[in-house]
Amino acid sequence: MTIPNPENLPQVEIGLLGGTGLYEIEGIEIFETIDLNTPFGQPSDSYIIGGLEGKKVAFLARHGKGHTLTPSDINYRANIYGFKKLGVTRVISTNCVGSLKEDLRPRDIVFADQFFDRTRRKNSFFGEGIAAHVGFAHPVCPELSGLLFSAGQELGVRCHLGGTYICIEGPLFSTKAESEIYRSWGCDVIGMTSVTEAKLCKEAEICYSTMNLVTDYDVWHETEETVSIEMILENLRKNIQNAKNIIKKAIISLPEDRGTKCDCGQALANCIVTNPDLLSQEAKERLSLFIWKYIR
Repeated sequence: MTIPNPENLPQVEIGLLGGTGLYEIEGIEIFETIDLNTPFGQPSDSYIIGGLEGKKVAFLARHGKGHTLTPSDINYRANIYGFKKLGVTRVISTNCVGSLKEDLRPRDIVFADQFFDRTRRKNSFFGEGIAAHVGFAHPVCPELSGLLFSAGQELGVRCHLGGTYICIEGPLFSTKAESEIYRSWGCDVIGMTSVTEAKLCKEAEICYSTMNLVTDYDVWHETEETVSIEMILENLRKNIQNAKNIIKKAIISLPEDRGTKCDCGQALANCIVTNPDLLSQEAKERLSLFIWKYIR
């Protein structure tokens, strides 16, 4: 089995996953827009292929054009599969989050490195005739997150390296009781998307880092303004420029190959437990992008 690219697609180094407008980074050159089909259905939107600081990048709006998809409606598996199909080895994700800690202020950026999953959605490529159990103790790529954090520090952006992201199903925000419980569990930020992306990137052997743009204090804070969509969008608008600047600066320093701090490219090694002789041709074809190194 060899790496398939039967559609002769352009091969891209870095995936940018976020809201519409993230690809409007100063200096980016847009090459083309590509619509992809996957065995898991349609991605959220077209992939915008471009060049940035000498790197080839692919941008995807996770919520679709005009933000038409709720966190529960997003086809996460198709989104990450599409990046894999384009040859992406690193995904930089931007997510707006609520803060569960006093010192994580609105318009800060948190590079979470742990997750607590409270969702009820499809979060694995495996099943339906092929089983694998991938380690998830370290959900994000330390090398990629470290480079992004360092870029933020050099730019003077208030950033935090590490922290626990609790992911709820949404689309409703938390009750005050839920928010207080999440705080008592030691969680740092709360969102609705990132953990699912992290799990799928891990299975796809793609480096993943999440830039959490703090927009509010969730609903636990007694003296801050009540959370509203207007507040969130305003703080997100002001913070997205910082995120763009960090991405642009970090991309310059990304090594050509994934470094020694990163074992994301071997995440599936020794994790496929199904007897190869029992794999159907359909299962092999569905996941050939992922298993070609391990099942021949």
